[in-house]
Amino acid sequence: MASRLNPYIQFDGSAREALEFYQSVFGGELTTSTFGEFGAGHGGGDDNKLMHGQLETPSGYTLMASDTPQGMPYNPGENVMVSLSGDDGDLREHFAKLSEGGKVTVPLEKQMWGDEFGQLIDRFGVSWLVNISGR
Repeated sequence: MASRLNPYIQFDGSAREALEFYQSVFGGELTTSTFGEFGAGHGGGDDNKLMHGQLETPSGYTLMASDTPQGMPYNPGENVMVSLSGDDGDLREHFAKLSEGGKVTVPLEKQMWGDEFGQLIDRFGVSWLVNISGR
């Protein structure tokens, strides 16, 4: 898989509705996973919220989104991130370089879905998600 760069939008409980709307606009295939499917719902009402949703359109657009789990802040205006994903080992280097002068908020490490994942805010205040496929 080639690396990909795309927007990742965080919602406060309406991620599925938003992605279904975007699918009606752009067409394409929508895949979703809930917190409950990964055992990460913690019984607090997050089970049916989207942990990750991805829309792939015929035009080549990729849009990713998730819901904010309970206990985490949701800040409209700060809810759009840049996602960098793929199976390329260079993504580790990109993560390291992007974090220079910034702040790592989630260290790049193996996650419950089998991939390496990390999150950071670069020195310009841009939030980045980096996912390196474990497959």
